[in-house]
Amino acid sequence: MAEGQAPEPAVNPGRDVFISYASQDAAVANELVETLERHSIRCWIAPRDVKAGAQYADAIIRALTNARVMVLVLSAHSIASSHVGKEIERASSKKRPIIALRTDSAPLTPALEYFLSESQWIEVKEGKTEAACAKLIDAIRDPERAAPTGTSAAPAPVALRKSRRNRLLFAAGLALVAVTLVALYAPRFWPAKHSAADLPSPVISPSAPTATISENSIAVLPFVDMSEKHDQEYFSDGLSEELIDHLAHIPDLKVIARTSSFAFKGKNEDMRSIATKLGVANLLEGSVRKAGGELRITVQLIRASDGVHLWSETYDRKLADIFKVQDEISTTVAKALNATLNGANATGVQPASKGTTNVDAYNLFLQGTYFFFRGNSGDDAKAAEYLRKALDLDSQYATAWARLARVYAYSGLAGELSSVDAEARARDAVQRALAIDPNCAEAYYASGNISRQVAGDWAAAKTAYEKAVVLDPHGEMGERARGIILLLKAIVSGNYNDYIDTVHRTLERSPLDTDRMFELALYQQFNGQLAESAATYRKLLELNPAYATGQAQYGIILLLMGKKPEALAVAQQESDEASKFIALASVYWAMGRQADSDSALASLERGYAHANAYGIAQVHAYRGEPDAAFAWLERADQHVRGSLEDVKFDPMFRNLHSDPRWTAFLRKMNLP
Repeated sequence: MAEGQAPEPAVNPGRDVFISYASQDAAVANELVETLERHSIRCWIAPRDVKAGAQYADAIIRALTNARVMVLVLSAHSIASSHVGKEIERASSKKRPIIALRTDSAPLTPALEYFLSESQWIEVKEGKTEAACAKLIDAIRDPERAAPTGTSAAPAPVALRKSRRNRLLFAAGLALVAVTLVALYAPRFWPAKHSAADLPSPVISPSAPTATISENSIAVLPFVDMSEKHDQEYFSDGLSEELIDHLAHIPDLKVIARTSSFAFKGKNEDMRSIATKLGVANLLEGSVRKAGGELRITVQLIRASDGVHLWSETYDRKLADIFKVQDEISTTVAKALNATLNGANATGVQPASKGTTNVDAYNLFLQGTYFFFRGNSGDDAKAAEYLRKALDLDSQYATAWARLARVYAYSGLAGELSSVDAEARARDAVQRALAIDPNCAEAYYASGNISRQVAGDWAAAKTAYEKAVVLDPHGEMGERARGIILLLKAIVSGNYNDYIDTVHRTLERSPLDTDRMFELALYQQFNGQLAESAATYRKLLELNPAYATGQAQYGIILLLMGKKPEALAVAQQESDEASKFIALASVYWAMGRQADSDSALASLERGYAHANAYGIAQVHAYRGEPDAAFAWLERADQHVRGSLEDVKFDPMFRNLHSDPRWTAFLRKMNLP
């Protein structure tokens, strides 16, 4: 029973109000219920009020029959929802008053126009949420007196528009629903180094062939933070990630990776559209309300083809029970999907190794992970700070040590720490993790990153990655490590076919991962597949035209294909200045515009000598200036040891291959 809800009379199991809504509007509907119940209006809402073991459809029919009034959250989503349409039709057949709280201006279908023609309409206008809720409460208490006279069609609605203004707290019982209605439609962003959530809603070409979608496929959408202050996003994200990791360990279940499912974070998009873009048959969505040591987690498993709720549940738990809840949700979802499972337990779901029983340490771990994945300027330092705080509370938290090692390794690669400092800190964290848990796959993965990206020790990197694969064959760490092993093999042989196939398979589980697309395009280029590389870059840029370095790299491919004017036009659109200078200096040189090439190269050297020595070496090599090219390669190697593995087959360096210094440089770098 929600806080403030009046006890139900024993003789009447019905509620005052049945709340009808589409799953995409769950945040609005749940907050609406809390507000109404604080005003002593008893509500019935799924999934909260569906009793354990009850048939979903039967419970809805009984609730509709016993309710005095239906309140419909009317939006484009509910208009498109078949189950909402059935609820409206049922309420009409039982002559229950319907009050529509309209939140946007989507046109009605003819059927809804018929069923709602005599219903009362309350429009949520911008800045008038409080008034709309007050009208709704009056209408529920006396629907006949509050209802409009006559049978005229519904008035033209005024949409609730997107707003960037500060969220206002309205008085007393209306405050929560007001904040939620505004927040739901306010744009929210997930900035990252190259995060898929930076994208506009991904565009899928209508001409693209539609692959068969397995019924045993699912995407876990980022859970919504419903906490009062909306300051628990890191926690709701962490819960989503843990569920993805749980489900990914089921061999016969296709689970979309975090990078792609989080592309829809904060975006109000139709469920069918999301499922189509991700290539799955099912979606798991939910919300988290965290207040002190109390949790309310609402979860819904939705069949995307028709919007049917296959399963839903609300968990009211103590924060200390969070680990049990994660296991319980993933186990129940697996059963609901009827996946063919195997493994040690009844469902085949291997409970994730949290590595701690200290909930406060786990909370800090989630905050550190949030900043690590977000990747804004300064976020790696914040990530390290939170992870160290977690370890202050539980020094035996192996997973936190391993995650801290990854943060340090990346900080060294990004130049935020010196190579020496990054390697020392990261190796210490790895050793601490493995001393606690010798089977920590993430620690071995982090060790591989340190050896490969920071120290340039390829043999040690391969050994560490192989161990991660053995320990986590179906999880994220194992998958990442397996791919890098194939990459190291390709660096030896110059044949990237196997690695390219692996990236293609990864994109099946993460079809909106623009980082992986960039990687695919790059290694197609190294493999001599220029046309394929160009096509991959085009797809990437369709998803995210502002992807940093994307336009420049696409321009380089066009240049290598001999399409100089097209290469220039594309390179000029690049948003990352250093990458733009690299591409322009090369294209201008090929076009015989030496002065323009010199100017772009001078700007590159003046502004990015430390951060992009490799790119400067590329330009000099392409221009046939070997002395300068080797000098800048030496600087690049000094700045970030081990980061130049691509140099061996980068076509921009072909002019250096006949120079005796080339073999000596590769040998000095310890490249395989």
